[in-house]
Amino acid sequence: MPSTRDIRRRIKSVKNTAQITKAMQMVAASKMRKAQQAATAGRPYASLMNNVLAEVTHHVGDFTHPLTEKREVRKRAVILVSSDKGLCGALNGNLLREAARLPKEGMLFITAGRKASQFVARTRRPLAAEFTYRDAPMFSEARAISKFAREMFVTGEVDQVDILYTNFVSTLSQQPAVVTLLPVGEIKGVSAGVHGESLSDDLLKGPTEFLFEPSAGEVLGGLLPHYLNYQIYQILLEAKASEHSARMVAMKNATDNAKQLIKDLTLEYNKMRQAAITNELLEIASAAMALG
Repeated sequence: MPSTRDIRRRIKSVKNTAQITKAMQMVAASKMRKAQQAATAGRPYASLMNNVLAEVTHHVGDFTHPLTEKREVRKRAVILVSSDKGLCGALNGNLLREAARLPKEGMLFITAGRKASQFVARTRRPLAAEFTYRDAPMFSEARAISKFAREMFVTGEVDQVDILYTNFVSTLSQQPAVVTLLPVGEIKGVSAGVHGESLSDDLLKGPTEFLFEPSAGEVLGGLLPHYLNYQIYQILLEAKASEHSARMVAMKNATDNAKQLIKDLTLEYNKMRQAAITNELLEIASAAMALG
């Protein structure tokens, strides 16, 4: 049975841990607000771009482009987007669990984030490239990832490129999601993020006629690389918002658990101290009765 000194030491240790987790919670909360604002601020532009491309695709007719070429999938590349650090709850665990379900045969991995790179090395999966991105992702970082994936697809090194990341739903909810990046298939108008619903029939099939200068095919060919760049950039923003949200919640839970543990230990300490005082009083009373 632990002594009162042991319990005091443990209370002090838990208090120190609670101070650390509280500080990490405050830092994560500050970063979370900025990351969430960046992710939500980029969604209207992503939605508008998808709507424009959906409209162009509808009017382009017979259009061929190296990025839209569909072929038999013999080799597949997956861009795995994770965080650089841990202490963010089950965020990386859920993401890497989805990645572990992917077959090793005919698969290449492109990683963004240290946790993804460690997973690929630990599971001995083929790694094509490793990228990093900051707490505030830059468009140039997304463009580098997109360029590498496009070159692999256009040269025929892979027949399909997917991207696996954590989609930001809310502060308490982040879900792993897989998006097919290449070949570029049917482009749909979106309401938020990188997912959405098809444009209404009134817009696509209505009497409104759109004129494109130059031709719709040239417009689409010029927009496709930028579309892929921005789609990856938005995904990086969503991943960072998910990471900081998950870390803030995890650190808050850790702080709350530490405070509850301190209460339980303090109660146990007071009980032991009270029992020791009671025993001493009984010994004094017994001695007094024996003498008197």
